[in-house]
Amino acid sequence: MLDQIRKYNLWDGNVLELGFLRTNYTDKIHSATGNRLVKVLIGQRRAGKSFVLRQLAKRLMDDGVPAQNILYINKEYIEFGDVKTADDLQQLYQEYRSVLQPNGKVYLFIDEVQHVLQWEQFVNSHSQDFVEPQEIFISGSNSDLLSGELATLLSGRYVEFEILPYSFHEYAMMENLPMNRENYLHFLQMGMLPELFYLHTEDMRRNYVAAVKDTVMLRDIVRRYNVKDPQLLEDLFRYLVNNAGRLTSISNIVNYFQSLGRKTNYETLSSYVSYLGKAFLMHKAERFHIAGKEILTGNAKYYSNDLAYYNYLYRGFAYGFGNLLENAIYLDLRRNGWQPYVGVQGTSEVDFVAIKGEQKIYVQVCWEMASNEETAQREYAPLLKISDQYRKVVISLDEIRFPNNNGIEHIFPWELSAIL
Repeated sequence: MLDQIRKYNLWDGNVLELGFLRTNYTDKIHSATGNRLVKVLIGQRRAGKSFVLRQLAKRLMDDGVPAQNILYINKEYIEFGDVKTADDLQQLYQEYRSVLQPNGKVYLFIDEVQHVLQWEQFVNSHSQDFVEPQEIFISGSNSDLLSGELATLLSGRYVEFEILPYSFHEYAMMENLPMNRENYLHFLQMGMLPELFYLHTEDMRRNYVAAVKDTVMLRDIVRRYNVKDPQLLEDLFRYLVNNAGRLTSISNIVNYFQSLGRKTNYETLSSYVSYLGKAFLMHKAERFHIAGKEILTGNAKYYSNDLAYYNYLYRGFAYGFGNLLENAIYLDLRRNGWQPYVGVQGTSEVDFVAIKGEQKIYVQVCWEMASNEETAQREYAPLLKISDQYRKVVISLDEIRFPNNNGIEHIFPWELSAIL
């Protein structure tokens, strides 16, 4: 097996396909190396986790780690098909040590590790091995990756990184474009899954996005959770994509489908919504009571993991550029390590209350304000009611910048990451 997988490793002077360097992720993960913590990369299938892992491996080698001290395993490739259990993984690892004879710490990368039965036992054992020290990097396409035995076994001895599709900043760097309104508008009408940038026609991109969606649905949801009604799951995803940024509840969704004559119930749709979140197709933003500083149950908002699902698959619904912009800002907050909530203060709503540790920022999102004074007043009003001293911003795609309003800043979408 070792001979079969040589081409996927840096041994023998091999040069791996690295793609666009996602330094926002590799810098963050690289800064967490040098210890026994397992580095866990999670995110939707095809969002770029494999590229980030390979870039990390190459960076370690550039830092002086010998190539033979790095082992890369990707369960998506057929050459690794015989690695089905933790015992198979152990056998491959022992063969690797016997043949390559690495001296010192080994850096082990396991891509899509969830396809190895009882992988948790292998990772737990080797991450804590002080006789043959190893540093382990794993990736997975389902948030359940850390909800079971590994979390118990490692007891916090891991650090997690969520990998999302390209940001506008990355898109502008790849295409060598200035970050301005015109290019951001183009960004909103595209998709940011890495492979899309190698497809040169609208039909090819649409087919690719549909294939990714179908693969995630089938492999990460239908098979994993034994879904009984795949068509209902598909229709639910369509519904959530086209209602991104709108408060809704499971009961509302049940009523919607029942009004169409579909046979379903609260438990089924609640489970299906949960599955879409665990596979990273959708994200849930719960409501946060600003004065009470508590999370509220019931209504919530949902956001798509990539604008591609609307742009290529579900156009033609009651959904506008403002929804795309709000979805994009939600993803930017997550990319920068913030947890976004929907702010609630009396009868007012703040689009996002984003929290990271002890930090907090309030964000209002609006398409344009300059053409209508009432729109501007409506966007600033909820923020003006907040008495604390955390940062408050209004984000819009106006062609002019509004002055500071009682401490509330007006910024353009591409400036958000710089202030987070």
